[in-house]
Amino acid sequence: MKTDAPRILAFAGSLRKGSLNKKAASAAAALARAAGAEVTLIDLADYPLPVYDGDLEEREGLPEGARRLKALFKEHDGLLISAPEYNGSIPGPLKNAIDWVSRAEEGEKPLAAFAGKTGAVMSASPGALGGLRGLAVLRAVLEGLGVMLVPQQVAVSAAHEAFAEDGSFKDPRRAAAVQAMVERLAAVLRALGARR
Repeated sequence: MKTDAPRILAFAGSLRKGSLNKKAASAAAALARAAGAEVTLIDLADYPLPVYDGDLEEREGLPEGARRLKALFKEHDGLLISAPEYNGSIPGPLKNAIDWVSRAEEGEKPLAAFAGKTGAVMSASPGALGGLRGLAVLRAVLEGLGVMLVPQQVAVSAAHEAFAEDGSFKDPRRAAAVQAMVERLAAVLRALGARR
C-alpha cells in the first residue's frame, strides 16, 4: 500500500555483530520513524558479496546478495548510513556493497539504484573524532553517484559509552543532533515526493 511517508533504507557500514555503527543506525532509524518516515533497517551481513571483480560480473552477473540489496535501494526514497572509519576512510565491505549496487543490469539505466536518492550519513567510534574523517570519504562516494545528502551529519565520539540499555542515545544533545538530521532527511524527501 502506497503511503505519503518517505521510505528510508537504513544500515551500518560494518559487518561486525557488536558494531557501534549498527547501534547508531538502529537508534537513528527509531528517530526517523518518530519523524514520520517508513524505515527499513537492514544488516549488510545478510547480503554476502564477493569482492567486486569485473571479470566475475561479466562471467556470472550480479551475485544474489547484490541483486537483493540493489532491489532494496530502488524501493526506497532515501538512505541513512552509519559508517565506521577505517584508517581515515570507509570500510571495505561498505564500499564493496556500493560498488555492486551501482552496477547496471541489462535494460537498466546507469546508477539506477542511486537515481533520485537523498541521504544522511553518520558515524560512531570509541575515538574522540567519532569517525569524522571517514564521513568526508563517504559523502564524496555517494555524491559522486548522484545521491543528494542533507548537510547535517553526526559523528558519535566515545560511542562505546553512548547508548542506553534500550538502544537509544544516553546524551540528550546527541539524540537531538541525530533527530535534527533525520527530520531534515524526512522533510526533504517529503518535499521532493510532493514535487513528483
